[in-house]
Amino acid sequence: MEGAGENAPESSSSVPGSDESARDPQALPVEEESGDCARSLEAKKLCGYLSKFGGKGPIRSWKSRWFFYDERKCQLYYSRTAQDANPLDSIDLSSAVFDCKADAEEGIFEIKTPSRVMTLKAATKQVMLYWLQQLQMKRWEFHNSPPAPPAAPDAALAGNGPALHLELGQEEAELEEFLCPVKTPPGLVGVAAALQPFPALQNISLKHLGTEIQNTMHNIRGNKQAQATGHEPPGEDSPQSGEPQREEQPLASDPTTPGREPEDSPKPGPKSSLTISFVQKAKRQNNTFPFFSEGITWNRTAQEKVAALEQQVLMLTKELKSQKELVKILHKALEAAQQEKRASFAYLAAAEDKDRLELVRHKVRQIAELGRRVEALEQERESLAHTASLREQEVQELQQHVQLLMDKNQAKQQVICKLSEKVTQDFTHPPDQSPLPPDAADRDFLSQQEKIEHLKDDMEAYRTQNRFLNSEIHQVTKIWRKVAEKEKALLTKCAYLQARNCQVESKYLAGLRRLQEALGDETSECSELLRQLVQEALQWEAGEASSDSIELNPISKYDEYGFLTVPDYEVEDLKLLAKIQALEVRSHHLLGLEAVDRPLRERWAALGELVPSAELKQLLRAGVPREHRPRVWRWLVHLRVQHLHTPGCYQELLSRGRAREHPAARQIELDLNRTFPNNKHFTCPTSSFPDKLRRVLLAFSWQNPTIGYCQGLNRLAAIALLVLEEEESAFWCLVAIVETIMPTDYYSNTLTASQVDQRVLQDLLSEKLPRLMAHLGQHHVDLSLITFNWFLVVFADSLISNILLRVWDAFLYEGTKVVFRYALAVFKYNEKEILRLHNGLEIYQYLRFFTKTISNSRKLMNIAFNDMNPFRMKQLQQLRMVHRERLEAELRELEQLKAEYMERRTSQRRAMSEGCASEDEVEGEA
Repeated sequence: MEGAGENAPESSSSVPGSDESARDPQALPVEEESGDCARSLEAKKLCGYLSKFGGKGPIRSWKSRWFFYDERKCQLYYSRTAQDANPLDSIDLSSAVFDCKADAEEGIFEIKTPSRVMTLKAATKQVMLYWLQQLQMKRWEFHNSPPAPPAAPDAALAGNGPALHLELGQEEAELEEFLCPVKTPPGLVGVAAALQPFPALQNISLKHLGTEIQNTMHNIRGNKQAQATGHEPPGEDSPQSGEPQREEQPLASDPTTPGREPEDSPKPGPKSSLTISFVQKAKRQNNTFPFFSEGITWNRTAQEKVAALEQQVLMLTKELKSQKELVKILHKALEAAQQEKRASFAYLAAAEDKDRLELVRHKVRQIAELGRRVEALEQERESLAHTASLREQEVQELQQHVQLLMDKNQAKQQVICKLSEKVTQDFTHPPDQSPLPPDAADRDFLSQQEKIEHLKDDMEAYRTQNRFLNSEIHQVTKIWRKVAEKEKALLTKCAYLQARNCQVESKYLAGLRRLQEALGDETSECSELLRQLVQEALQWEAGEASSDSIELNPISKYDEYGFLTVPDYEVEDLKLLAKIQALEVRSHHLLGLEAVDRPLRERWAALGELVPSAELKQLLRAGVPREHRPRVWRWLVHLRVQHLHTPGCYQELLSRGRAREHPAARQIELDLNRTFPNNKHFTCPTSSFPDKLRRVLLAFSWQNPTIGYCQGLNRLAAIALLVLEEEESAFWCLVAIVETIMPTDYYSNTLTASQVDQRVLQDLLSEKLPRLMAHLGQHHVDLSLITFNWFLVVFADSLISNILLRVWDAFLYEGTKVVFRYALAVFKYNEKEILRLHNGLEIYQYLRFFTKTISNSRKLMNIAFNDMNPFRMKQLQQLRMVHRERLEAELRELEQLKAEYMERRTSQRRAMSEGCASEDEVEGEA
């Protein structure tokens, strides 16, 4: 019986026999000299007998099989004999690896595919190495030159010939560095191997019985044809050799399923080339290849004919036995049907109801009797099952007892061995150190020599195995790299196509939105159609999620830091805008995946130790990859707070907060629930981030009592926690921002430095974007109502997370100048949209959420660091100084006006109190 791994070929088209060039030597090009022909045939034909280890359970054994390779499909087919018409199964070599073990029996090697492992054995070690080397070359040839189309294989080979030969020559040279080329074993591989005696009858494959029957019937018909024509064997190049076979081939089928071929057996192909054996085809080439005619006997011997007849008799005997069993079953069924017929006839023939009732009662009694017999048999079965379980327990106990006896026996044997060794030592080396007898010394010398020879053989075997495995690893690695390159190219192409699809869909939705805004609330038929299209567009996402389509790098609802990838607008009209933003984010992500993100990751990976430099500055502006961001931020924070950092400071501040409550604790607790409602880490009830954030803010309140706590610090600390994850690192990041990066009084009660920066931003906008500022001034729009929060929390509530974290990458290194650059870039990015609005209320409504519509981080970065140049820190400091002086003067004037007002109010109250007192005196006198 064949092994479980022998599966039928996929279809008849996959059988190599459907292509004459796969097994027919006549299909090879004719060479001028017979030696060249032989070498050409040898190079193209890989075939021969190998033993295959197969079967099920205890009857697994070695079975001889004829293996032959198909050039086009990279498949290794095998059948029982070289004369069989249909192969039993095939092995896909395109994804296979080969292995040979030094400690295994000579000639054994393995072919491992993703679905199974095939163990084969060659006649000699040389044959094994030849097969392994040839299989490696065939696999490499297949991966370097895809199989030619069946219509014109010669033309395809001719077109790729020079390049293919160059590739194969290079590969052969590389493989020779590991394993020397193995010469072709004469008579054991190739077409000449088909002349070996047929395998024994016990090698028949019962798993593929239908295929075996087809092959047997084909061989019998071939013999009859040979006898009818005189002496020519089947497959001779004659007019009658091909057509009758094509007519008779479909008649062969599995006897167990009359009129239908079994599913596991391969169907014959459209051509009859499989019906011609290798030996018969080789004889056809006698005129072209004279080297085939020497030493070949074409007539079968009497022994081979007897073996074929015995096989036929065996198959017919088995078929007769199965037919007899079928006849017995049919007899029993017929007898039961006749009894039922007689009972029915007697029931119908009864003249009176009394007789019919008696017949029914008789049947009821029979049924009751059968029911009692069934119950008795069931009880007997239960008792037998109980007895069997008791027997099993007894067997287990006996097995345990046997195991104990075996362990005891093994222990005794060990003791005996030790005593024997001791006695031997005492005998060979007596106390007086007398020399060994001559015969003992000779035996010892011979045993040592024998051990040395065995060790040399083992060493040579392991050396051969090592060389072959090195060549296998080398070739498999090259194949894997080629496949990886192809996969990378396909992924890049898919990403580009998906990005283009997202762009087209985004433009379509944007067009719908503009049409919707233009039509307004009109109740026309066009407006109704537009509303229906918008509703369908909003439902696309749910439809795509429920479908089975596979997306490349899909954008999930939350990003890697827990933020919503697109804003969740509550207004119905803005949901279409959210869908457009989702498509734009996905498009930019896919387009930047290979073109931008991968080179950036490679540059960061090659950067090594972090040192302040112009290169690091450019890398930080481009953005830090997620895997490097925690390390880079810790380094940037350390640069800022290394003069403030003391070991154990954070734990000391926490212990101080546990000792007594800070005055800002209540305000901190209120702000915890308002921190990033669009982030799952701060909205999930089971998340640990709110507790971490509470401890960080309380520690900072104790560390900086002049500020304590200011609204906005919760979002700064939350961003640090999401990236750094550690509480202490987030605490020092907050300290670095508040005490070293931002100007003094930025988070004080008066927010003086924050107000100064708003005035500085107004000046820079007037300088860089004069047209926009004139438009906003015309409609009396105060930008500080929008931008004040940008600077206070460094865009934490404004930009999508992908852009926000890139802003922070540069901000932690360069300081507040980055905030001004990005604030100007945000207005430049949306300048055209703002200029299109001509109503102050509409402008305010747009400015309230327009920063969330920015999805192209690369475009925004180019505007911030290229279009906004020159942007000097000296100019920024001068503007801050000027506006600070003005603001302080205004504050002093305000304080003076406040003092005058309070003095005037005090004098008025004093005058009023004096007037009231005089009135009381007058009333008293009266």
